[in-house]
Amino acid sequence: MATDCPLLLGLVEEFVSGLVDSKAKDAAAGSTLTSDYFVVISPPCLTSSQPHTRARGVQLLSEVLSECSGSLTEKEVLPPGSAVSILRSLFQDVHVQSLMLVERACVYNMLLNLMATRETELKSLGSDFVFGFVQSMDGERDPRNLLLAFQIASNIIHQGYDLGKFAEELFEVTSCYFPIDFSPPPNDPHGITKEELILALRAILTGTSKFAEFLLPLIIEKVDSDVQSAKLDSLQTLAACVSQYDHKDLAEFLEGLWTSIRREVFHTSSEKIEAAGLSALTALTSCVSRSVLSSDSEDCLSTFLNLVIKDCKHHLSEPDLRLVWPSAKLLQAACSASIRASHIITAAVMPSLIEQYNSRTQCSHRRTLLEVGQKFVQSLNVSLLTEENALSPYRSSLCSIVFSALSETNDSLEITATQLLTSLAQQQGLLEESDIELAVDHLTKLLLTEEDERVVAAVDCAGALAALHPGQFISKMIPRLRIEIVDFVCVIGMVRQRCLSALASVSSQPIIIQQSTPVLLELISAAHTGSVPFTVEDVVLACRSLQRIAEQVQDTEDTGRCFHDIIIPRLLSLALQAALQGEDAPRPSPLVEESVLSAMVPVISTSCSRLQPKLAEETAFKAVSLFLNGNVSFLPDNSFPSNIQLLKGDCWRQSQMVCLLMACVCSSPRTVEVPHLDELLSALEELSCSSSHTLSYTSAAKCFAGLINKRSPGAALDSLIQRTVKRVFSELESPNSTVHFQVFTLMIWVAKALLIRYHPQSTALTDKLFSLLDDADLGWVAADGFSLLMSDSSDILNKACHADLRIMYRQRFFSENSKKLVQGFHAATERKPNYLKALSNIVNKLPKQVQVTELPALLSLLLEALSCPDLSVQLSTLSCLEPVLVDPPPALIQQLEALVSRLLALTSSPAMVVRIGSLRCIHALSHFPAHEILPFRARVLRALAKPLDDKKRLVRSEAVRARGEWFLLGSPGGR
Repeated sequence: MATDCPLLLGLVEEFVSGLVDSKAKDAAAGSTLTSDYFVVISPPCLTSSQPHTRARGVQLLSEVLSECSGSLTEKEVLPPGSAVSILRSLFQDVHVQSLMLVERACVYNMLLNLMATRETELKSLGSDFVFGFVQSMDGERDPRNLLLAFQIASNIIHQGYDLGKFAEELFEVTSCYFPIDFSPPPNDPHGITKEELILALRAILTGTSKFAEFLLPLIIEKVDSDVQSAKLDSLQTLAACVSQYDHKDLAEFLEGLWTSIRREVFHTSSEKIEAAGLSALTALTSCVSRSVLSSDSEDCLSTFLNLVIKDCKHHLSEPDLRLVWPSAKLLQAACSASIRASHIITAAVMPSLIEQYNSRTQCSHRRTLLEVGQKFVQSLNVSLLTEENALSPYRSSLCSIVFSALSETNDSLEITATQLLTSLAQQQGLLEESDIELAVDHLTKLLLTEEDERVVAAVDCAGALAALHPGQFISKMIPRLRIEIVDFVCVIGMVRQRCLSALASVSSQPIIIQQSTPVLLELISAAHTGSVPFTVEDVVLACRSLQRIAEQVQDTEDTGRCFHDIIIPRLLSLALQAALQGEDAPRPSPLVEESVLSAMVPVISTSCSRLQPKLAEETAFKAVSLFLNGNVSFLPDNSFPSNIQLLKGDCWRQSQMVCLLMACVCSSPRTVEVPHLDELLSALEELSCSSSHTLSYTSAAKCFAGLINKRSPGAALDSLIQRTVKRVFSELESPNSTVHFQVFTLMIWVAKALLIRYHPQSTALTDKLFSLLDDADLGWVAADGFSLLMSDSSDILNKACHADLRIMYRQRFFSENSKKLVQGFHAATERKPNYLKALSNIVNKLPKQVQVTELPALLSLLLEALSCPDLSVQLSTLSCLEPVLVDPPPALIQQLEALVSRLLALTSSPAMVVRIGSLRCIHALSHFPAHEILPFRARVLRALAKPLDDKKRLVRSEAVRARGEWFLLGSPGGR
């Protein structure tokens, strides 16, 4: 080892020279360096009476520690017993906290390395190791070293080291940092966060029940303090620690813990602290629930819950119900902890709630009691209910008040009753068949006669009930909904819309889908034939309901068959029938409308993305054979001509159906092989470059891109891309070409398909896109193209469609191309706005943390973008700037004059969203360092007077907030 580390050998030789016998030097010179050197070099130098010897000893010890922390302990070359020798010498002769920061880090790293490689030897030291470590970290203040020390302490606890009689000492030396109040400095190069320190310390304090007698009083003390962050940290630590404790560890502290938690929930103004308190109570109750009952022992759970019930229950029956919600939340938190707790709490509370509801006359009070009851029902953990439900004795009374409230005329009471019914339905086996039948009748009535929030609640409830009781919905609700949906004469549009939504909501089981989807297909068919004069909006809503069904239904063989054999062929057949209608048709079918076809696409793509591989392959084969060869044999109502050419004809009604082909073949898993792929790609490329119909050439380009994104890498793919790129570039560079926009559309989608999978040939296409920013005709479109590159697509090239998608592609694209944008902007003469729009489109789609890091370098361009006349550029730039202004970099503060001027100018923008965005940024500016922004105060206040009288309420609201902050700037009591 010495030959591998000459520096360490030299240090040791100098260290031991004249201080130990010659054997040590001989051994070192003979390249047999061992831990003995560390053992023998420390005491003589560090305890010498000669100051210069001691000083040199400290210097050499520092250098030896730096080398040893890596060289000796990372490599498994230490002979047996060496780790013990090193640590004994370290603990006895080195006062760690007197060392410099770097040397202390070396000590901690050495301990971590030895714990990883010499665990058995270290455990042989027993509690002496713990005591030595306690002495070593006592007084540590640097956050970097604290993370290392916390890791050592956590290892001691979780790896079973013997704490012996030093458990309290270990607790004291670590708990002195609790709660963490560290605030990292701005632009901290080490990146240590307060959250990291909190979690590291919490892992120690909650790691062993031996700390219970010390930690629990400390938690009570901190919760009772006035520091909000200490309260939150303490409650979260309490919730974490009790999972490791036995009920006996908590016994003497339960009353004090309950008192502290109750006070916080009753009186806090912080939702976070309230939530943490409720979570802590649930954890406490769960821990106490684990106590084993015996004839000669006290029931700890009952004793504890009696405290909770005594302090909370009486608030549920106060005349004004002033403290009903904090009391109810506490009881619900305890109720959700265990089965035993749910029975005890429910038995104590539910009779009182039911009695209170029946005795109250005010609707507001009754609604509040219903809401409390609903929260209690929700608090019962369904997964824990392996025995009788705690609500079973009260089923009849609860159903009675629910159905009574559903018959009321008060809107809010109906809504709350519906929500309570939903919660009751989700408790398996709680409702009887007669209850379900009555519930279905009430819900159907609400759907058909009521409006607004009551309908939303009814739809949600119907969905919850149908999942557990499909039979009642098949026999009663679906037939009634079908009548209302199809009867165009008697039903107004809003009722039909609610019925369609309800039909989708209840269709969560395969058995229900077989009854509900024919109703939706019947509406679409009737709209096509004109037998019922449905509107385009009706057809779109029906398609959206089919999409919801496809998204939420259980993924089973029966469901797949339903979509593969019935729904997809039916939609293709109806769309084809509409496409084949002549221009002289007496009534054009709504199915040729772009909005309808666009609504069909997600129905097909969602269902195909969830099909079993075999069914997906069959669907792809049928779709390709239809579009390439005109094979209509699998379609229902087969009365089509035999010479259909959907991808080659000039009829836009037929060519636009390529969007449905895209849905079929581009959403399947990558393992599904698309038949006749080369022929299909060739036809799609030709259609995308020759069609004059926007939906047709755009859908063809998207389908082409979706297929090459999933195609396996290799020579075939490379050749295809090269051929496509050559054609695209040739058309774009030809001044006589009439298909510039079509070819550009193909280029941008192919670029996206390759970019998101990190294909090297994407660079040629994106470089071409950059060059087009200077083009007179396509420059503005090219700038918009960057938004498409960086955005998520809803219908293709996304995770749901199983695309080959790398999650960091946006950051990579930005880092590789941001300089090109800057250079292009400075070099441009007439097309600078195009570069600003492209930059805005790219930056706006980056994750916020990346924006904060990268924006300072692009600040000059962003300030220019604020002056760009394009509203979309202004808006996206404002949305980029707002998060950065919260923690401004120095470069931004240096540009305050330009920034304030541009933002104030935008407060008079004709676009409301721009006015709001600029006011939010001005509001954020008020939190800059006061000495930097104080010179702008009077100017900003004058400029913000006008937005206070804006005709839009949202603008006035933002202006009030911003002006209020700026007004307080520099004022007594302000900033």
